[in-house]
Amino acid sequence: MAKPLRRGNPASKKPARRIIGIDPGSLVTGWGIIESRGSSLVHVGHGTIASVSADRQEPADRLSFIYQGIQAAIKSYRPDGLSLERIFFARNAQSALKLGQARGVALLAAAHAGIPVHEYTASEIKVAVVGYGQATKDQVQKMVTSLLGVGETMASDASDALAAAICHLHRQRFQSLAGMELEWTASLRRRRWSAAAVKRLVGRV
Repeated sequence: MAKPLRRGNPASKKPARRIIGIDPGSLVTGWGIIESRGSSLVHVGHGTIASVSADRQEPADRLSFIYQGIQAAIKSYRPDGLSLERIFFARNAQSALKLGQARGVALLAAAHAGIPVHEYTASEIKVAVVGYGQATKDQVQKMVTSLLGVGETMASDASDALAAAICHLHRQRFQSLAGMELEWTASLRRRRWSAAAVKRLVGRV
């Protein structure tokens, strides 16, 4: 099922935030695990879940296979949350239905594991990884391997999953830094620092 293709270095002594990214698909689903260690992102593992003879397999069996694969990855790596793309449209109704079913399976696996789900638009994920909301799959794949220092060739499904995980960790870090700055500024103001002094101090950080 979800056989790990590569594992990163052993976890450091400092607490790490581990996220599993999922790229759901009715035939092939990609997954990728990343840890946030300080200011660094560390690749932990990635892989794909693809059923054999998918064209002859019943839809319910394919969904069950995807669920088991995601569940196995979650159990093996114990992530703190799951990140995936929020879908706004698809090429046609049939594609939208199949993709929605695969996403539902990923959401179910997260719910059963008791981990939160984080959803981002395709453009948000691309901006977080490439810096450009209209980046191609190839550009996303190259940037993912570069950011994580992965030398091996990986399937686009796995790189898209890792990109979703990167997006969440980047967003989380930005929100954390913004929250710290707001808290620090409020603390200074409670101590009756002048607005001008606070502005000068914040500007120096």
